[in-house]
Amino acid sequence: MKISKKLYALLIDSVMSKSLVISTVLLTVFCFSAHAQKGSSFGFKGGLNYNANGDYFEAIGDNAQNPDRNIGYHIGVFGKIGNDLYFRPELVYTSTKSDYESAVFDMKKIDAPLLVGFKIIGPVSVFGGPSLQYILDTEFEGITIDAIDNEFSVGLNFGIGLNLNKIGIDLRYERGFSDNEASFISNNLGEDIVSRIDTRPDQLILSLSIAL
Repeated sequence: MKISKKLYALLIDSVMSKSLVISTVLLTVFCFSAHAQKGSSFGFKGGLNYNANGDYFEAIGDNAQNPDRNIGYHIGVFGKIGNDLYFRPELVYTSTKSDYESAVFDMKKIDAPLLVGFKIIGPVSVFGGPSLQYILDTEFEGITIDAIDNEFSVGLNFGIGLNLNKIGIDLRYERGFSDNEASFISNNLGEDIVSRIDTRPDQLILSLSIAL
């Protein structure tokens, strides 16, 4: 059983890694070809994340601590193919924080949303799609966490956007699909305690984008 779980984890990491590479290549291709296609563009984006992760268990059997939301940020690039109906891949660096009763959990990751959207009225559109996520670093009040179930995971993005010429503003919700816990050992009065935290994002994202 242990071997099969390891093989499964390696398979998931391999698939997610390839997917992230493919999405990056697609975005690069879109950026170079955007000006050649009507209604297409590429550019930069950034903004704020109002984030919370999942429950924190200080030790096995303890009651879960629910996080308070905190403000993070993101910055990246995007491509867009189409106009009324469009495909929008993004590549974004994200930094988030979650406040628990005893400490603050920091996470840094690379997101690659693959979004499909359509205009509903005038400059207003709605969109949604999967978001590939690769965790770069996690820290819990000075403790660097290495034991994460899956560095690669998949989330869901959906929201509403407003585009005025080359300026765009959108508000979206992001949620991780599956459990992805990180575990670490802390010392309390000479006793080692194994703690774990659910790293799945649960956040509102406000973005400003500028097309080139």
